[in-house]
Amino acid sequence: MNDIHQRLAALGLIVPEVLIPGAGVDISKWAVIACDQFTQDRAYWETVQKAVGDDPSALRLIFPEVYLEDDDKLQRIEIIRQSMEDYLANGIFAPPQQALVYLERDTSLHQKRRGLIAALDLEQYDWSPAARPLIRATEGTVPERLPPRMDIRRGAPLETPHILVLIDDDTDSLLSALGENAKRSRPVYQSPLMMNSGAVSGWILPDAETWAALAESLENLGRKANARYGVTDTVPFLYAVGDGNHSLATARAIWEEYKKAHSGEPELDQHPCRYAMVEIENLYDPAIQFEPIHRVLFGTDSSAVEGILKQLNGFRYSKKSERYFALQADTAELATVSLQPLLDELVKSTGAVIDYIHGKGELSRLAANKAKPAICIELPPIKKSGLFETVAQSGPLPRKSFSMGEAAEKRFYLECRRLFG
Repeated sequence: MNDIHQRLAALGLIVPEVLIPGAGVDISKWAVIACDQFTQDRAYWETVQKAVGDDPSALRLIFPEVYLEDDDKLQRIEIIRQSMEDYLANGIFAPPQQALVYLERDTSLHQKRRGLIAALDLEQYDWSPAARPLIRATEGTVPERLPPRMDIRRGAPLETPHILVLIDDDTDSLLSALGENAKRSRPVYQSPLMMNSGAVSGWILPDAETWAALAESLENLGRKANARYGVTDTVPFLYAVGDGNHSLATARAIWEEYKKAHSGEPELDQHPCRYAMVEIENLYDPAIQFEPIHRVLFGTDSSAVEGILKQLNGFRYSKKSERYFALQADTAELATVSLQPLLDELVKSTGAVIDYIHGKGELSRLAANKAKPAICIELPPIKKSGLFETVAQSGPLPRKSFSMGEAAEKRFYLECRRLFG
């Protein structure tokens, strides 16, 4: 058993002690979408609150980012901490199990997206552009966005993941094999998801034989990595952060903070905050569709934005309405590579505010909202092939370059893990 754990540790992975809601908890009310979705739509989150009612829910364990700028941030964080303590004390969770969790997610757009819940070693992750570690950011990280997220994670009794991490398994064999093994037993949870977001099922993988098979598959991917990407890095590029770049960067920052404050203490390296629980998915899963993350600007006008779009080489644009621009690409380059610096300069020089929106439906809603005028930019489709190679050779893409699926397809909070206390 120790040999298996050592092999997994060398691969930046540990088998976490997973907490899953107990038999009396309604998963359809427990599971809620990632906190960084619907950031301009309070009505969505108000509807979630009504759907949850007084039942136990992960909603009480997270801070939806639509509320980040409100004056009651500190009170919200305190309520979140108290809810975590209450759920741990009052038997909301089944007994913890040291296990991986294999899961399948259906949405209205794609069926059977497969994932694996595990915990990654933050010592083997670095988001800085020049870094070439085992676990790498795919998009630029904005340091200014970390402090409010750190306030939420710092000292929190629990974590629940919405981070999606990709592996580059072009034979699509790793998760397929785990799924076949997992389905020999009954799922530990199986439920529809609220707000027309599909359904999810999960199976516990508590046996050392499965962990050893996972280690062997990851070792094989690691051996092939550098040759495939045409690099000579000392460490293979095994994991790419697909969703939740800032959340993983926050986890790393809290670990660095804790490590500095507790230097020299026994078993420091085994502290739970050294790790972050994530869902691992395969880049080549047929149910994973890459989507652009669209741009919305407040506090500026259409002419200023149109002036920026005219500067982009390799792109055309059309106007769907006075406040809605749609980009089309004549190049393989991602639009964000040339667009984002120009938008950043506009924000810096005029005081405009930029937000990042998942889904054309939400974009259209914002463009039509006369009460809060917004200038919307629809970005063109994105190809997922070549992602690992691009990041391996050039480092992270501009922030918010792509999204894995539409907003309603994002990860729902479900599993938890003890973090502090």
